Amino acid sequence: MPTASDDQTQKRDIAPDTAAEGDPTFGLRRLAQQELDEICKRHVRFLSCLNGGARANLSLCDLTYLDLSGRDLTNAELNGARLFRARLQGTKFACASLFATDLREANMVGANLCRADLRGACFRGADLSDAHIMDADLRDGMMMKPGKSGALKAVSYDKNATDGSLAKLTAADLTSSKISNAFIVQTDLTDTILRNVKLMRADLSHSNLTGANLEGADLTETNFTGAIFRGAILTSAILNRTKLDSADLSGAMFDFGSLMNADTKGAKLPRRLESLEAELGQILSAHLAWINSAGKEGHRADFTSVDLTGQDLTGVNLAAADLEGVILKGANLSGCILTMARMQFADLREAKLTGADLRGANLMRATLVHADLSQCRGGPIHVMGANGHRWSTSLEYARLIGVTMVGASFQHAQMVKANFGQAKLRDVDLTSADLRDADFTGAMMSGVKTDGADLRGTRGLGNDD
Repeated sequence: MPTASDDQTQKRDIAPDTAAEGDPTFGLRRLAQQELDEICKRHVRFLSCLNGGARANLSLCDLTYLDLSGRDLTNAELNGARLFRARLQGTKFACASLFATDLREANMVGANLCRADLRGACFRGADLSDAHIMDADLRDGMMMKPGKSGALKAVSYDKNATDGSLAKLTAADLTSSKISNAFIVQTDLTDTILRNVKLMRADLSHSNLTGANLEGADLTETNFTGAIFRGAILTSAILNRTKLDSADLSGAMFDFGSLMNADTKGAKLPRRLESLEAELGQILSAHLAWINSAGKEGHRADFTSVDLTGQDLTGVNLAAADLEGVILKGANLSGCILTMARMQFADLREAKLTGADLRGANLMRATLVHADLSQCRGGPIHVMGANGHRWSTSLEYARLIGVTMVGASFQHAQMVKANFGQAKLRDVDLTSADLRDADFTGAMMSGVKTDGADLRGTRGLGNDD
């Protein structure tokens, strides 16, 4: 909600002729909402090749605080425009020219910026959550405009280079975009898609890249000091002289060979099996003794961030084990007991979990691409005691792409934003599961029970928005 000071700013912006030369509004044409609405209507007619249409040219216009949410401005001109705190939710800017545009603190949730020219644009403090920014140009750029004396002045709202500092890019898609070495984002890149981006020499120190997809990205000489990569995808990424000093790479997927040329001093990396204090068999025996004695004997198994690729753990009892960030790619976990196990960020790609007991297990943000979960039991477990309650299995934000589920049960499971893309689901019980914003795009489904399930925001189930 605009404050009293915001109202004063709006009143001042209406009269740009009186603005001082150093003021951001100097030389800009202030538009009223009604005039902007009419320009947008004519632009839609232009895109549809109808009479009365005209391409929107909003270059060097002051649109501070105005509402463009949901409008179609494909191919529009907005060079040097001021959109400070504008409402741009779901706005289509595909192939538009936003060179040196002021987008500070704008609400751009779900906006479409695919193939847009965003060189020199300022995103400081903008909310770009769920925005589509594929193939966009986010490199440096500078626009000039004449001052009162006639001399050219640089259009500058915060910095002279593309600035994304303090911007929120949660779940935004920047696939194949060109990103400037000055595009600094020190806050939230959670679940952002950055596949094949050119991000050389950028400063992303202390950024949160939890769950981000950087597959095939060129990260040459990029500074990720202290960054968080938990559950991130870095396979095929170029990590030439990349600075990963003190970065948290637990649960991240990457090619070990690619780290050879990176600076990983102090980074949190997967542990080798040989680095454990005891043999695998001894650890499993001690864990079984711990279970059977209710914790009085033996030791709880701790495989946090341990690489167990390809291990055969058929029928092993790992109930309540600590498996956070464990790498179990291609492992055989058939019939394995994993009740109430901690498996957040676990890498279970191509793992065999046929008949496994996953009741009450925490698989939040786990990667189960092409895993086999047939006959799995993933329903709730009832915890005994005076305050006994039902403990549900969690697959929130889990990657279940191409997974096979035949005859599995996940009643009451937490599956918010789980990705079931291209999965094979047959006779699966999802009764009363929380499936909000889950993605079933391309999934082959038959006999799937969703009675009582929360299906708000799901995709691929025929109820897409």
